[in-house]
Amino acid sequence: MVEQAVQNPGERAPAGGADQLALPFGHRSRFARTDFVAAASNGAARAWLLGANPWPEHRLALWGAAGAGKTHLLEIWAQEHGAVLLRGADVTRATLGELLDGPANMFRAVAVDDADRAEDQQAILHLLNAAREQRIALVMAARLPPARWPVVLPDLASRLRATMAIELRQPEDTLLRILLLRHLADRQIVVSQPVTEWLLRRLPRTASAIRDAAIRLDQAGLAAGRRVTRALAVAALHDLLDHEEMASDRPGDGPVS
Repeated sequence: MVEQAVQNPGERAPAGGADQLALPFGHRSRFARTDFVAAASNGAARAWLLGANPWPEHRLALWGAAGAGKTHLLEIWAQEHGAVLLRGADVTRATLGELLDGPANMFRAVAVDDADRAEDQQAILHLLNAAREQRIALVMAARLPPARWPVVLPDLASRLRATMAIELRQPEDTLLRILLLRHLADRQIVVSQPVTEWLLRRLPRTASAIRDAAIRLDQAGLAAGRRVTRALAVAALHDLLDHEEMASDRPGDGPVS
């Protein structure tokens, strides 16, 4: 049986053949431009963020469901523009004071991930104003468009409504397949092609579900001390799988490895 897994460049394949167990190495996300999977669902975001078109008021918001690629795009943009990269929870007036009141031209770009989770709304308002007045490029990412963030400051609500917002849509089938293979490979999980195809037919068609499934399969495989089979996947992903689709499985199929 052909084993379906994607190897990182320079990464050694398991030495013991298909039955080699994965070791519990730590997983680290890859955020290089070459690691980003381009697709129609993220095309508009890529074009606006990484293209040459100017943004109104020097700011742009990316929004979409978990796992759609927002953080990856922010990391790419921050690396290529020397931007300060913040998390929404870290945006405070004290933090911005250190950045905005420092030496002139200390930085010209800021990226904020999970911007809708910032608790200090005055700080977010200050950042938006600074981006406009000091011509600082500002990119924010969140799960909802800025106009729908839960804000109470009228001035902030007005600024957010005026911010260009680009959606990263849920991935198409081809991208879901690539994401599943990549998540499995990143965790050194070898899964047979029949099990991979079985998972793709039964998992929810969202990037977050694909990512969560890979994490659970990794944990289940390590705990069981064996490779991922269909039986192990059923046990680990029971609440995620499409049970109507599973009911169509032939009784004689058994646990495919």
